[in-house]
Amino acid sequence: MDSAPAEALCVDAACSGNPGQMEYRGVHLPSGKEIFHYGPVYGTNNIGEFLAIVHGLALLKQKGNTTMPVYSDSFTARTWVQKKHCKTTLEHNEQTEPLYNLIARAEFWLRTNNYPNKVETWQTEQWGEIPADFGRKK
Repeated sequence: MDSAPAEALCVDAACSGNPGQMEYRGVHLPSGKEIFHYGPVYGTNNIGEFLAIVHGLALLKQKGNTTMPVYSDSFTARTWVQKKHCKTTLEHNEQTEPLYNLIARAEFWLRTNNYPNKVETWQTEQWGEIPADFGRKK
């Protein structure tokens, strides 16, 4: 595909520090409307990217949308979704317990749900930053 998709859910995460204050969101392409947003919470960028993909897939399934693809620019997060496991090294402690609970819910959802929506690679070099980007890169 030479041009950006016409219709998609684009997801991205941002983290101030790594680990640090993390948030993620999903944006509808082409409207640019933010469909969901979570955080900030203490975590890592990769965890946020993983959770954003799962959140997008679950939301699309809930809405009965079986055709809209989810685009992410994170190879790590797409791999974790494919394997249905968030392979993070973030320390599991009192501060990260709420995030670990969310990760467990996401992994459980992936193991117990089928979803026809494709998880695709956002081609940043061809299409520019993913529309869900938080615009904080330096």
